[in-house]
Amino acid sequence: MQEMSRRRLLAGGAAGALAVMGVRPPSSWSWSPQGSIVGSGAGADPRWVWDEEADPIVAGVIQRGETARVNELLRGWTTNDQPLPAGLPQDLHDFIERARRLPDWADAQKLRTAFAFNEKRGLYLGMTYGLASGMMSTGIPREARAVYYSKGGADMKDRIAKTAKLGYDIGTKNAFEPGGEMIVTCVKTRLVHAAVRHLLPQSPHWQASADEEIPISQRDLMVTWHSLPSTVMRHFRAWDIAIPEAESEAFLHSWQLTAHMLGIRDEYIPATWDDAEAQCRQVLDPLLAATPEGIKLADMLMDLAAEIDAGLASKPFICAITRYLLGDEFADMMQITRYPALDAFVENGWPPFVAFREAALPLPLAPQGYWAFDEFLRQFVLFFLSEGRPISIEIPDTNNPNY
Repeated sequence: MQEMSRRRLLAGGAAGALAVMGVRPPSSWSWSPQGSIVGSGAGADPRWVWDEEADPIVAGVIQRGETARVNELLRGWTTNDQPLPAGLPQDLHDFIERARRLPDWADAQKLRTAFAFNEKRGLYLGMTYGLASGMMSTGIPREARAVYYSKGGADMKDRIAKTAKLGYDIGTKNAFEPGGEMIVTCVKTRLVHAAVRHLLPQSPHWQASADEEIPISQRDLMVTWHSLPSTVMRHFRAWDIAIPEAESEAFLHSWQLTAHMLGIRDEYIPATWDDAEAQCRQVLDPLLAATPEGIKLADMLMDLAAEIDAGLASKPFICAITRYLLGDEFADMMQITRYPALDAFVENGWPPFVAFREAALPLPLAPQGYWAFDEFLRQFVLFFLSEGRPISIEIPDTNNPNY
């Protein structure tokens, strides 16, 4: 812990020193913890909160040269109820055992209802997760820089595969249940975030471009969170999709639980969609901007889409969908190519397609048929991204070696 505090003190000059001493620059954070899942909290700006439990433990693993052995051991830990492998460092073992426990506010019935929601609307979810949220991340400056200069930025196909696994696991029937994989995916992702917080401040390239001393604060995590469920719900509302209230609340609950399992404090997790929208307007909407790193990442994602060309869609089609989902201003900012005819086709064709699909939902076996088709697409994408290998989320011990 002393080393961690020393690093935070030295990493960012005056701002870092103020952070360690408990003095903060003026805060733009005004969201009340009364709107959180637990309805209370200190109200501290999450910009100055990281993961005080995971960070020193993962830093210790890296500093002791244990990363490769830990990754090898954890590679076989895949399901929520599976015992941890023997041989893990004791502090890491104890942390994971704590981190894998669901909070007392987890609602099993809501999680079952969330699957009913996913079953009917997996196609929309996959598209918004992958192209709305995925591309939006390139326009979130701190996230773009963290991805670009960390180890994940050296192999974007692998990086996207691991992100896609989280999006896939949350939509499965037993996501948080004993035989599911979502808890494991969240805990491993939390370990990766802690490693990046330890490693990136050592990168002179990241230091030269970043406007923060330590990446992936609780506020950064909430920004990314809003790029997923909040963005999905905004699109669903824009498409006039009639979602039963129980399913809407259940979908939110699955993401509230995901936030908790990723290490976000309960006081920052919105309790309702209205609370989420209020927070989203404060932390996500104002900061979308282009950076050199983000533009390069967006281009990498478009190139990756071109690789999928023979399977699902062409690069121009992916560009057109992205432009439709995120708007001309964002697409132009990120230098996403215009295809006027295709852009118009997507813009005019998608709403009727959604309306037709929604109208057919009451038909017998329609949800199951939708799920089967959507599952084929999801499995195809995961197979392509992983190149047929199991997707393993692992702790990095270096930054991007190319920068």
